Amino acid sequence: MRECRGRGRRNLVSTGDTRRMTDEGTELFVQTVDGIADAQFAEPSALPGWTRAHLIAHVADNADALGNLVHWAATGVETPMYASAAQREADIERGAGQPPSELRARVKLSADRLAQAFDALTPEAWAREVRTSKGLPVPASATVWMRAREVLIHSVDLAVGVGFTDLPRDFLVQLVGDITRQRSRGDGPALDLVADDGAGRWQVSGANGSGDQATRVTGSLPAIAAYLAGRPGPALTSEAPPQLPPWL
Repeated sequence: MRECRGRGRRNLVSTGDTRRMTDEGTELFVQTVDGIADAQFAEPSALPGWTRAHLIAHVADNADALGNLVHWAATGVETPMYASAAQREADIERGAGQPPSELRARVKLSADRLAQAFDALTPEAWAREVRTSKGLPVPASATVWMRAREVLIHSVDLAVGVGFTDLPRDFLVQLVGDITRQRSRGDGPALDLVADDGAGRWQVSGANGSGDQATRVTGSLPAIAAYLAGRPGPALTSEAPPQLPPWL
């Protein structure tokens, strides 16, 4: 994995593991984008229907969208992540048409703006409730994890050699816990997930908490994280794991 360094000073409230993951993920994503040749921007990413340019534009837009939530927390003035789902998609399409040099610059500048916004929040502002793009109420402090998840998973989605085995182990543990909680509220199968490298064990209750008989799924921590996130990754050691619906 490439060496990752944090960006800027850190507010006392936003220090700790999650902010470190965000900083490392940002550095990894920026370095990965910098290593992509101009001609490769128009090639497919790992996400269906999106080129690498689409994905890079989305990550830049996401920094500004989360910045809207930070502004909301700082001022108390309701500021949604996106004006609408249609506007979000239009912005991604427009961004995907920008020259690679502009996209590289946008990713860096938007990440720096978000880091500065994080650093400026007060303890009271971090606790203020905002809403995600899906309308879920969360404390502003949740935006740090949302950004960590965005930059680290999408570093893999760029499909240029970064894999789940390259992501920080503590991030993967937190990611698996996050996804299992979300999947337990969904309509997917019940799962008993066991990391055979000693990382832990997790359960998905399945079908909106129905408590159906769980399927045992085993593998390394990166393999389980990739499976839960619906991404290619290291092979699981269990046979024929069930297909999973989208989780976000």
